Amino acid sequence: MTELRALTPHSVIPAEQASRDRHQKRLLRTFLPELVQLERQLAEAPDFVSTQVAGRVVVGPMGLPIYRVDLGTPATDVPVVLIVGGVHGLERIGSQVVMAWLDSLLARLGWDQHLNALLEKVHITLLPIVNPGGMYLNQRSNPGGVDLMRNAPITAQDGSAFLLGGQQWSSRLPWYRGRPEQGMEVENQALEAVIQDLLPNRPFSLALDCHSGFGWQDQIWFPYAYRRRPMRRIDSVMALKLIWEQAYPNHNYRFEPQSAHYLTHGDLWDYFYKQVNRENSGVFLPLTLEMGSWRWIRKRPRQLFRLDGFFNPLVPHRHQRVLRSHLTWMDFLISAAASHQNWLPIGEQQSMLREAAIMHWYRDTR
Repeated sequence: MTELRALTPHSVIPAEQASRDRHQKRLLRTFLPELVQLERQLAEAPDFVSTQVAGRVVVGPMGLPIYRVDLGTPATDVPVVLIVGGVHGLERIGSQVVMAWLDSLLARLGWDQHLNALLEKVHITLLPIVNPGGMYLNQRSNPGGVDLMRNAPITAQDGSAFLLGGQQWSSRLPWYRGRPEQGMEVENQALEAVIQDLLPNRPFSLALDCHSGFGWQDQIWFPYAYRRRPMRRIDSVMALKLIWEQAYPNHNYRFEPQSAHYLTHGDLWDYFYKQVNRENSGVFLPLTLEMGSWRWIRKRPRQLFRLDGFFNPLVPHRHQRVLRSHLTWMDFLISAAASHQNWLPIGEQQSMLREAAIMHWYRDTR
């Protein structure tokens, strides 16, 4: 039988698979099918797609890889879009949405001249499963019990939500931040290394982090989560919102700062936003797709009796609908990044859009 390494240009995939014994492969098929699917997807990807291991998480005898996928132009002076999924292990639908979009992208590259031309103007990086250990264990946190979205070195300025905003009492309780003296967890260090490698000196960059588990409606959140005052680049967020609504007026997303709902300690994207924009002149906009899972529960209350039912659509037709419903938004972000110079506000537009954003989102906090 022909070995996989002879059939794929991505040597990292067969090397990872060869390191597992039969029992470990069976465990992954049972408890982490998303990783098995991702490896199959990447093994079949064309050679212009780059695959590497950004980090590794130890769970028992296994070392689970955090895969980084790159495509588009390798030039370092073009816009970049970073797509992230699986930060919370229970939210499998986030990783599945990222992988569904990657599937669509790879299928279209074989015939879509417009898409091929677009990727000559932008670079795309994906980390589909940031927390493979937590996903394998079917828990929100990583294997050490740390909530990765409460683990960054940033503290809420006002009162954070009790427990939900992050706590340092015990890893046995949810939303555990970890110990500050230990630094960020290995998964977050891998993500930080990708950001430091990818974003410096870019004229424009976007990040989309895919989550679920909150709200009746799909939401697009942006910083901050640690304070209620607006971010410095709020005019750019408003500009992005406006061109999206002009292009897709019948969309179903609600754009809001996360602080409109609750404040948290340790938010990763607050930390990365401040870090990147402090050290670089280009614009970096981190966004979170928060898929409204409460409506899935309302339509199928039995999901309340399953832990994963709080965060994922369990009915097949609903699951398929979720996988396809965000493709347009993700395609839009690529086009928006490639053409950022045509819509990013400058001069008087910045002050006008900033004032509009403050009136729209922060009127009650002024």
